[in-house]
Amino acid sequence: MQVSHDERDLGSPGMARIAAFMRQQQEKWEQEGEAPLGMEAFEQELNEHLMGLGQELMAEELSRYDVDAKEIEVEGKCYERGQRSTTTYQSGVGPVAVERYLYSALESESKGVCPLELRCGIVNGLFTPRAARQSAFALAHLTSRDVEALFADIGNMRPSRSTLDRLPKAISQQWEEQREECERALRRTETVAPEGVVLVVSQDGVMAPMKDGKRRKKRANPEKWATGPAGYREVGCGTVSLHDAEGKRLQTVRYGRMPEKRKATLHTQLEAELQSTLALRPDLTVVKLADGAKDNWTSLESMDLGFGPDIHVNQFLIVDFFHAAEHLKRACDAIWGKASIKGKAEFERLRILLKEHDDGVGKIIRSLRYRVGRTTKQKKRRIQTELTYFRNQRHRMHYADYLQRNLPIASGVMEAACKTLVTQRMKCSGMAWSQPGGQAILTLRSLVQSCRWHTAWDYIKQGFQKSVTIGQSILANCPVATRV
Repeated sequence: MQVSHDERDLGSPGMARIAAFMRQQQEKWEQEGEAPLGMEAFEQELNEHLMGLGQELMAEELSRYDVDAKEIEVEGKCYERGQRSTTTYQSGVGPVAVERYLYSALESESKGVCPLELRCGIVNGLFTPRAARQSAFALAHLTSRDVEALFADIGNMRPSRSTLDRLPKAISQQWEEQREECERALRRTETVAPEGVVLVVSQDGVMAPMKDGKRRKKRANPEKWATGPAGYREVGCGTVSLHDAEGKRLQTVRYGRMPEKRKATLHTQLEAELQSTLALRPDLTVVKLADGAKDNWTSLESMDLGFGPDIHVNQFLIVDFFHAAEHLKRACDAIWGKASIKGKAEFERLRILLKEHDDGVGKIIRSLRYRVGRTTKQKKRRIQTELTYFRNQRHRMHYADYLQRNLPIASGVMEAACKTLVTQRMKCSGMAWSQPGGQAILTLRSLVQSCRWHTAWDYIKQGFQKSVTIGQSILANCPVATRV
């Protein structure tokens, strides 16, 4: 095999350093008969040389996106050439210093622009597209402190913690401006697994620390704690999952939204997800599954499936069985005592009855009603509370029928989403979130956990890339510097 090199490439300082390093390494092997460096040290130094070469090539490539002209036009606004200055961008091969032109707006109220950044899609004025994607993916999983340390150990990018903190907010702002359009585009690229037979939608919330949060003074609904820790507010979470005939989960889309009145945006997202899937597969059975919280069921029951009144959709409303079992346990504890052997045995008996008997919930209601009239006043109030719960949720508790149809009766997917979307990332020690900062992380984690990240990134990066016009020539994606 014959390999040829361009003389200019061989003369590159980066190539020269790599060649010298490898010659030196080879000579020491020949002279000393053993490794002059340990493998880790060799790999570290080699990586530094390769990154150095990559930075040279990136700087050269970035400079090709620069524009040298008297005037340019961007999105209908005119700008005139200003000063030429040097800045450092974060790239996948490390920081890259580039000299480029800045242009000032002819209209005094408009901000200036940098054609290089617009044409190649620099994110937040600092990150190349690939560097931004890698950083955002890392920030979806780790804190900015950990990401800073991770990149330092890898030996490529060197963004500061404050720079990393700003990146998700810039991406989220871009996403939110076109969110509905982008989410529709994402759904259009996806298919529905042919073996899917049941579509399950769930909604819930989890308390998260907020910078502007205030303690709730009264109980919002019977399924939530009467008061949360000071500074905590409820983050909304939702899932739409597809199951096969055996109950196996095939696909899941997850959404997370920062505190919002009636979870309005989350409701819209889940409704759109349902409608998109049912438009492709109207034969699917729809299950709306949640705990007994009133606001969750108000939202779920009002979701429009996208069909007219003449079209029948097989639909079931189901209260999560494990939440129902928790209420049954509280009732048994009130009747027989928390540590009572009799109470534990009765709970197991009634739990099986609730799950497997055709009219299990009816029997539970009759049993609790019987106990209410034969106990003390204090116990009576506690039993009555649980009795009211089962009466209110009775029409969503036909578990034996649901199991015969192979329908899910537990909202484990929803509970896991609350944990992985919010708790694991946003409830670490000392954390407190602003509305935009928290939503930025939730958006990233939702896209990653829904297996939509790479497709979504194609839409995100387009928002940072703009066409630059000189006269009648449009410089959109042509990476060639233009001088006029």
